[in-house]
Amino acid sequence: MFRHAIAPTRFYTPVSNEIIRHPRLSSDAKCLLLWQLSLPPGADEALSESARRAGIKKTAFGRAKRELLAEGYVHEWRRSGPRGRWSTTQLVSNVPLTAAEALALRDGDQPPTDAPPAPGRPTGHAVGCPQENTGENTPNPRATAALTALSRSERRLRLSARDVRALAPLAAEWFSRGATIAELRDALTSGLPDAVRSPVGLARDRLTRKMPDPAPEPTPPPTPLRSCAGGCGRVFRPVSDEAACRDCRAERAADDAADASGAIAATRRGMAAIRDILAAQT
Repeated sequence: MFRHAIAPTRFYTPVSNEIIRHPRLSSDAKCLLLWQLSLPPGADEALSESARRAGIKKTAFGRAKRELLAEGYVHEWRRSGPRGRWSTTQLVSNVPLTAAEALALRDGDQPPTDAPPAPGRPTGHAVGCPQENTGENTPNPRATAALTALSRSERRLRLSARDVRALAPLAAEWFSRGATIAELRDALTSGLPDAVRSPVGLARDRLTRKMPDPAPEPTPPPTPLRSCAGGCGRVFRPVSDEAACRDCRAERAADDAADASGAIAATRRGMAAIRDILAAQT
C-alpha cells in the first residue's frame, strides 16, 4: 500500500483521527461533522443545510444527526419563544462533550439576550477547532483541540492560547500512551477546588503527575511452523533459525559426541603404539 499526501498550507481544517476512524459514526455522520467543522468564522448554517449541500438525503441526515448526538459531537436545544414560536440552538464540537459541558459552553459563549435565536441557527462553531487558518500547521493538533475544549467548558481551568500551546506536548504524550480524551478530561477536572489560582500550573502538575504508563511493546508474532530437516517428518516451531526439531538435534548431538569419543580413543591408541615403538628402539 502506497500513500502520497502533501500537507496543505491554507484552506484546511485540523481533524482528529478519532473522528475519521470512529467505529460508531457512519460515513454520512462523518461527512456532516467535517462539513460543519470546515465552515469559516461567522458562518450561519444549520446542520440540515449542511446536509443538503453535502448531498445527504433526509433519511440519511436523520440517522447521521442521531449518531452525532449520541456520541456527543452535536448538542441541540429547543425552546419556545414569544408567540409560541419554537427555536433550535445547535452546538457542534470536534471533541465529544457531555451535556453539562455543552450547556456550560453554550451559556459561556452566547451573550444574554431576550430574543430567541432563529430556528436552526448554530450558536457556535467547532469547539477547540480553529476556524481561521493562519497558513501554519499547528503542532499537536489533537492535544491542542482537547485542551481548548476543556478550557472553554470548565471555567476553573480557563487557559490562554499560550497556555494551551505550552501544555499541548504533555497532552500529546498522554495520547501517545493510549489515553482517551475522556481520561485526559477526568484527570484534569476531577476534584477541582472551588477556586483555582493558576489554571495552567494546576493543569501542568496533573498532566505530569498523573501521566499514564507507556503502552507495552507489541508482542512479536510467533515464528512460522517449519518441517524438520532431521528426517523425522515432524513439524515444529523454531525458536530462532534452527532447521531440525529438538529430538533430532539431540540425537545428532549424541552421534557427534560418540564420533568424537571414538576419534579420541583411536588417537590415544595411535600415540601409545608410537611410544612403544620408540621405547623398543632405545
